[in-house]
This record gives sequence, structure tokens and C-alpha cells, in this order.
Amino acid sequence: MPAPDRASAAPRILSGMQPTSDSLHLGNYLGALVNWVKLQDEFDAFYFVADLHALTVPTDPEVLRHRTRVTAAQFLAGGVDPERSAVFCQSHVSEHAELGWVMNCLTGDGEARRMTQFKDKVSKGGNASVGLLTYPMLMAADILMYDAAYVPVGEDQRQHLEITRDLAERFNTRFGEGLVVPDAYIVKGSAKIMDLQDPTAKMSKTGSSPKGLIDLMEDPARIAKNIRYAVTDTEAEVRYDVEHKPGVSNLLVIHSVLSGTSVEDLESSFAGRGYGDLKKEVADVVVGALMPFQARMRELLDDPAELDRILASGADRAQVVARATMQRVRERVGLLPAAR
Repeated sequence: MPAPDRASAAPRILSGMQPTSDSLHLGNYLGALVNWVKLQDEFDAFYFVADLHALTVPTDPEVLRHRTRVTAAQFLAGGVDPERSAVFCQSHVSEHAELGWVMNCLTGDGEARRMTQFKDKVSKGGNASVGLLTYPMLMAADILMYDAAYVPVGEDQRQHLEITRDLAERFNTRFGEGLVVPDAYIVKGSAKIMDLQDPTAKMSKTGSSPKGLIDLMEDPARIAKNIRYAVTDTEAEVRYDVEHKPGVSNLLVIHSVLSGTSVEDLESSFAGRGYGDLKKEVADVVVGALMPFQARMRELLDDPAELDRILASGADRAQVVARATMQRVRERVGLLPAAR
């Protein structure tokens, strides 16, 4: 069976997020989710909740189930349309784990141990599991399963995409063309949102303090307070200058992306005004933008049966592609077809 010919179809794009928290933060939203929504217009999009990846660290089963629904709901509340995009749970398509095993068998031990995430965990004295060691192989399987032409990536994911490409090429060389080798998709104008307390570092669930984050489901008063106490500098001029004024620059970027006003126009509008005015306006813009998101989230979480139906429908769509991919893979590697 030949590798898929996708020349006549819209190119496919795939991305996912782990259900590791009760809320995405503004950096996730502006750096990834808003781009996913835009990509639906030009790509055949597959977006998944990476619940199998979440098992690489100790997890409470009830918390994982709750956070899986929350993460899926945030995709939808952020504007991902399940009629246009497949929205599903990784674990609902069993072929992910099967192709992950094939990728494991193509990966050398030293190659796996050189991956940054595993090295960082071990160097910090963490009890890294075999699951964490093979995490990049399962991630490769996630991507290769759907013949994705492109994968949206940030700098922290480039290494994982490179091993995905290496494994696809290794498979094709050894067994014959069967897997699509994906390219990175760099979203133009993608916003990089920084920590409010340390504006030289990215906003992060693991690296940021509570005051440095803006959780999407946070109480509006708390959001406004965090922005009001955002670190700026000792000057008074509102100017975009990442090197010398990272805090002010971060606030301008947040305002610009959410309001649609260019940074240049914002600089002009704040001429002669202070940081207090900037913070108040940014807080108003953020709270105003998140109000409909939060309302939609409440609707979705109040109807878990409908949310589960959407995920099941997305998994059905994903499985059609996954089964075709695994049929090719099984044939290439020499697995005997099951008699039915």
C-alpha cells in the first residue's frame, strides 16, 4: 500500500496540549490557541488532549479526568470549531500507543537519553520514568499518525519535531515510503507572553509564580490585580523596548494582540501618560476578552455529556486516519494481519 497522496487535499496540521492544570494561562492562549483557530481556515486541523503524555508524572485519576475535560473545553471556548477540526483525546485512539511502540523500536537508547526533557528531569534529581524517556517517541507517533504536513512549534519543541522527522525518515528508509515527514510551521506574528513578575522569562505554569500568571479561568479581580502589580521599570515612558523595558513591552504586546491595536499606535496613545494608565487599560482589555471565554467554559463544563459527545465524534474522525496509517505501518514492518 503506497504512502498517502495528499496533493489534492488541504494540508493537514496537528497539535495538542497536556491536561496538566485546571486552566490554561494567557501565554497558552495567545501563543498557541488563537493560532489554532486561525489555522482552521487553511488546514485540515487535528487538535488533541495529550492525556497519555500526562501519565509520565504521578497523577490522581479523578484530577486527570477533570483536567482532560477542562482542556478540551478550553479548546472549544477559545474558538476551535469541532465541525471543522477534529478535537479528541489521545487515549481514545489506541493506534497512538501502537505506533509509539514502533517508534520506540526505531530509537536508540542514547538517542532517547539525549532528549532535553529527560536530561533536565534527571539532572534535577527527579525520578524519571521510562514513560518520560520514551515521551518523544509517543509524540512522534502522535504527529506521524495523521500524515501531518505541518506541526506548529515553538523553540522548546523543535528538538521533538527533529526526532519525529528523523524517525519518519528512518522508517521510510528501512521499510519503504509509509510515513509523511512533517515540517515545522512557524506562525507569523505569534505572541510570546512573558511572566508578569519576571518579564525576561516566558509565562509558564511550572516556572511562574501565581502573581506572574494570568489564568484564563481566574476571577477578573485577581487578573486585574496581577496586571496592576506587574513588574515594569523605574522610567515613566510607555515604549516598546524588549531589552531595556521588558515589562512594559510585555504589557503592550498583551494589549495589542487582544485589542487589535498596533504597538506603534498604543505607544502614541500613551504618550505623556504613566504606567498606571497602561496597566489599568491592559487589565480592562484582558478581562473584557476573557469574559466570553469564561462564559462559554461554564456552559461546556455544565454539560459534560455534550463535551464527551464532541470528543467521541472527533476521535471517530481521527481514527479513520489512524487506522489507515497503522495498516500501512503494520504491512511495512511485517506484522501478520489479523484474520477476521
